[in-house]
Amino acid sequence: MGWLDAALQQTSEYPHPETLDTFRASIDPEWIEQALTSTGSATLRRRRLPAQQVIWLVLGMALLRNRSITEVVRKLDLALPNKNGQTKVAPSSIAQARKRVGEKPLHWLFERCSQQWAFDSARSNAWRGLSLFAVDGTNLRVADSDENRDHFGLASGGKRGDSGYPLVRMASLIAVRSHLVAAAAFGPYATSEYAYAKKLWPIIPDDSLTIVDRNYLAASVVVGLQRGGTNRHWLMRAKKNSKWRVLQSFGRFDKLVEFTVSSEARKKDPALPETFTARAVSYKHSDSKGRQWIVTSLNDPAAYPAHELVALYHERWEIELGYDEIKTHLLERKETIRSQTVVGVRQELWGILLTYNLIRLEMEHIAREANVPPNRISFVTAMRFIVDEWAWCAVASPGSIPKKLQRMRQRIIDFVLPPRRSDRRYPRAVKIKMSNYPKKRRESKKEAVK
Repeated sequence: MGWLDAALQQTSEYPHPETLDTFRASIDPEWIEQALTSTGSATLRRRRLPAQQVIWLVLGMALLRNRSITEVVRKLDLALPNKNGQTKVAPSSIAQARKRVGEKPLHWLFERCSQQWAFDSARSNAWRGLSLFAVDGTNLRVADSDENRDHFGLASGGKRGDSGYPLVRMASLIAVRSHLVAAAAFGPYATSEYAYAKKLWPIIPDDSLTIVDRNYLAASVVVGLQRGGTNRHWLMRAKKNSKWRVLQSFGRFDKLVEFTVSSEARKKDPALPETFTARAVSYKHSDSKGRQWIVTSLNDPAAYPAHELVALYHERWEIELGYDEIKTHLLERKETIRSQTVVGVRQELWGILLTYNLIRLEMEHIAREANVPPNRISFVTAMRFIVDEWAWCAVASPGSIPKKLQRMRQRIIDFVLPPRRSDRRYPRAVKIKMSNYPKKRRESKKEAVK
């Protein structure tokens, strides 16, 4: 695989603070081979950009956002030399190499790596023996090509017109306390968030608690989540129009309640029961006029105290912070991700999620070393640290990499953030008012022909 692969493999191992090789223990080289072989994408003949190098290219595209794809190949020295010893490749060759590999190996590799990392992390940061997860959705802009428009679609803005870029809708399952993404499902914007989230429920492990938004309060979700495994629980906020019958009172604001399953829901899923029980706990924010209710399948008030459940529910916002890290910092608030084709978009998104997890995994190692929770580690600092690694991997000899990493890790204090100020409150408000000027819209090739 060449000296670069040896360098990348050296920097991919994290055995202990003295050697500090970052990635190898995270992405086993055999997993890359399995990803390519199992999806039929392995390189059978000698190419300037073999399939293994394309995997690193896609990850490099996520980290080196301010560089063109051609420059990423050059910067990471990914192309094999030709008979004259030159490593420069044409942009068309790079596009063809990505097309040959496709999305399946990146998807396979993401699932193989991320579920192991996220499940291990959630278990190590468990609450009362339960691994903590969250599910929520988000949207991402993609390049405004005809193919992306036709497949992913635009968001309707009513009188103001459709969105300027095609949008991907995505739902993710994350380990709450480390932000590691365990699973994701995405596709056209017109498909609902809940349809994508439905694909995630079977992946949730046993002995877990999943925190979700109140819009997920439906029998098909909560009953399905519980019956899909052993000791799988859920926690969410009640809707304003939620109705239940009190079965038992554990206290003034702590009740065992019964929900009635609608006949419409039971027609769609005859396996649903007529009713299901849950626990309803009420709380009040200092800046809120009324009381809020959260509901959960954790019905034992002695084993799961109400005040801890209230605090736990608000950890749901960790998934929003994770999306912000991806969109604001990793993608640098770029208007779109790069790819002009549907397969390219999907390949790039799996690469972005896997790269994000690599950063987050390194942050968890740093947190363990510094004896602080993972959310006390700066994402931006860790990301820049890893980008610097990739930048000098291409020019450093493999033998010098562990020593340099060791010197960098001695600055571990730079990664640690001060404790969070949980008493801060920020009311929702618009920071930038939408412009009254007409939106600029791209004319598709089909419209131009007309």
